[in-house]
Amino acid sequence: MIVLDAHQDIAYNALSYNRDYRRAIKDTRATENDPALLARRGTATLGLPDALAGRVGLVFATLFVAPDDGDPTTPWAKFSYRTPNQAHKLALAQWDYYQRLADSTEQVQMVRTAADLDRVLATWADGKTEADHRQGMVLLMENADPILQPKQFAEWYERGVRIVGPAWQATRYSGGTGQPGPLTKLGYELLRVMAGFNAILDVSHMAEEACLQALDAYEGIIIASHSNPRKFRNSDRHLTDAMIRKLAERDGVMGIVLFNAFLMDDYKKGDPKSKVPLSIVLDAIDMVCQLTGSSAHVGIGSDLDGGFGREHIPDGLDSVADLVKIGDGLKARGYSPADIEAILSGNMLRKLRQALPAS
Repeated sequence: MIVLDAHQDIAYNALSYNRDYRRAIKDTRATENDPALLARRGTATLGLPDALAGRVGLVFATLFVAPDDGDPTTPWAKFSYRTPNQAHKLALAQWDYYQRLADSTEQVQMVRTAADLDRVLATWADGKTEADHRQGMVLLMENADPILQPKQFAEWYERGVRIVGPAWQATRYSGGTGQPGPLTKLGYELLRVMAGFNAILDVSHMAEEACLQALDAYEGIIIASHSNPRKFRNSDRHLTDAMIRKLAERDGVMGIVLFNAFLMDDYKKGDPKSKVPLSIVLDAIDMVCQLTGSSAHVGIGSDLDGGFGREHIPDGLDSVADLVKIGDGLKARGYSPADIEAILSGNMLRKLRQALPAS
């Protein structure tokens, strides 16, 4: 059994904060002593050695850019843009980081095809040792503004992008978090182009109106890489019961986010981790299972180090190495081995296999 994490901002962390993903987390933490920077970005929770030790065999690795709101203190300020051309340039820098990362260590393999996926999974087969294990990375574009025009998605697909989330805040393509609105004309055109490549649509961050339109309109594969039930955090960043049911009707999968502020309405910066026990993550998973009638539509989209750190993830979790504890918690609640495997990796793997070209 492996873990598939459907949302990690690895390149953003490397390029914004010089966090070398190849480095153990303890070594990254040892270099980060500036209290002001720690308050801004949080204590690191990502590192390849720890991920492999925790059996995180696949990640959806993001190309993330954010509209420039004029605040230079945001954790993602270095990846803020004012124009589509700026967004394109920033996303290309992250794409280049992943290529260099994979070139620098055989423990990271980019996954563009089903054959690539099979090679990664083979390193986790029975009888393989820790030295054999590899982590596969699938590129996810979070915010579609780096796609200069819909037809230009072909170039991003050629670079290996297999998943696209049209929104973060509002974009040229879609209403987004905190900025309600529909799919735009360009947004509908982008969905048509993406469907032609059998790409995965990520509805996380899409405004409710745009998300429901996309769930109706998109002919291809759909996930919500990192969204929680709105019952746990009542904001437009998350999914209503109706949105979750609609996603399940499309055989979609949603990845539960491990940010405490997304798991509890009254959680605020400065609250202790103990305020949000790991059991709340299990509650969120269980809610999706109960709401949709099976374990087939929920997974993990941790968003670890996505603008927050160890201080703001549930009690009992210290880093990416601890994601397997979610499986332990589900086992204690009576979930079957098959259901646990589906939640930890199988459901997102199902969507990925449907999308990837053979070779």
